[in-house]
Amino acid sequence: MNPSERLKVVLTGATGNVGTSLVRALEREPRIASVLGLARRRPGLVLEKTEWAEADLSMERDAPRLARYVEDADAVVHLAWAFRPTRDPAETWRTNVLGSLRLFDAVAAARVPVLVHASSVGAYSPGPKNGPGVSESWPTHGWPGAAYTREKAYLERVLDTFERDHPQTRVVRMRPGFLFKAEAASEQRRIFAGRFFPGALLRPELLPLIPAFPELRFQVLHTDDAADACRRALLREVRGAFNLAADPVIDATALAGLLGSRAVRLPAGALRGALAGAWRLRLAATPPGLFDALTRLPVLSTERARRELGWEPSTTSLEALGAFLRGVRAGGGDATAPLAGGRFG
Repeated sequence: MNPSERLKVVLTGATGNVGTSLVRALEREPRIASVLGLARRRPGLVLEKTEWAEADLSMERDAPRLARYVEDADAVVHLAWAFRPTRDPAETWRTNVLGSLRLFDAVAAARVPVLVHASSVGAYSPGPKNGPGVSESWPTHGWPGAAYTREKAYLERVLDTFERDHPQTRVVRMRPGFLFKAEAASEQRRIFAGRFFPGALLRPELLPLIPAFPELRFQVLHTDDAADACRRALLREVRGAFNLAADPVIDATALAGLLGSRAVRLPAGALRGALAGAWRLRLAATPPGLFDALTRLPVLSTERARRELGWEPSTTSLEALGAFLRGVRAGGGDATAPLAGGRFG
């Protein structure tokens, strides 16, 4: 890429957790000329370089609109993703997989030079929870028991074919751990705990015990740091996948320390059984398949991102989780429909 070139970037999912961080990061980047943020509903955010347009990737009728939006783009960043409805995997498949296929077709037809795709640690096959972490060469077949991991893994196969058939497009796949920031706390509470779960319940005196089991080890990253990695990938001649995560790896002891609670050993099967029962009774918003996936996610090595992107997280995993917890308690949000704040609803 010519260092003096200023890029026109189209961004799907621009009003979500990562999208709102990325549009702000691109606003500050001199080598970005403009950003077209796509979302189902126009936000209230007013930014100097960013314009907004409406598009719903799940709707086949919006395919011509997508084609127009990307036809003169220098780069497309694909962040759009639907986590709900968790009880209707066919619906999330229509949005996440079929919608992505429509976008990739538009990118190919327009011969867009760069495509950055938001994949996930969830795309990886089960792997080790300890050690230095798996590299980007670890298999990406996901966990078959959860819609989220199936969809992320399927799109990895789609992009394998896309790269083969369209070598003129530089494809980058970001595979972050769990992404948190205070402004996305209300949205994530609604997704994973249900819209009527009171954020104020996440207080130490109300959560004296944290269940501890060996499989409870996962990685976290502040959303702004994930956005910074995407910004760097747009500006550097890199291809392929990049793992993204911050230190330390989160376990029950770390969670207990954040919440001022105590970690108590509990078999994973007992907790899984309780979640499955609550799911059947419609008392839980998170399906047990996601719990199964969490217990099997490998720990990631981020060496490639540090080496080739010059990337370093500015926030530790504990700081990112702390920001999220404060946001949940306070009803944190942003000026977009997905990130609307509030302790309920």
